[in-house]
Amino acid sequence: MRYILFFISFLWAGMLSAQTIVESLEQKRPGEGTVTIHQSAQIKALIGLRYVPSTAAGTQKALKTRGFRVQVYAGNNSRIARNEAHAVAEKMKELFPDMPVYTYFQSPRWLCRVGDFKSIEEAHVAMRKLKASGEFKEAAIVQEIINISLE
Repeated sequence: MRYILFFISFLWAGMLSAQTIVESLEQKRPGEGTVTIHQSAQIKALIGLRYVPSTAAGTQKALKTRGFRVQVYAGNNSRIARNEAHAVAEKMKELFPDMPVYTYFQSPRWLCRVGDFKSIEEAHVAMRKLKASGEFKEAAIVQEIINISLE
């Protein structure tokens, strides 16, 4: 049992300190030398991204990376919350058809989040638009793994 707890804590610490290879190499440690990496901004932006192949017909190819989304609904784990989350998603698609909408269950609640923003500034602009519409007054920015389209 003690080994299982150690393994889980080791995995948890690894997830909390997730960083790209460049960030890991450039990290300063006492008693060690300093590594400086010079590269273009385009290469730095691609490091840490993961390719997700498209398998179904009509789906887009995308990269997964850390980014931001705007949460427009968070309910509980009931069937009513599920229906409300899907209703909010439909309202989003109606009012903002250019924003991708993600509705899913993340224990213990149903969530509806929108957008795939690389920076918090982009997410903030979108959140202001959502709040200005009068329909999504409880919108909030959340950090999440986002999809970056390759097509």
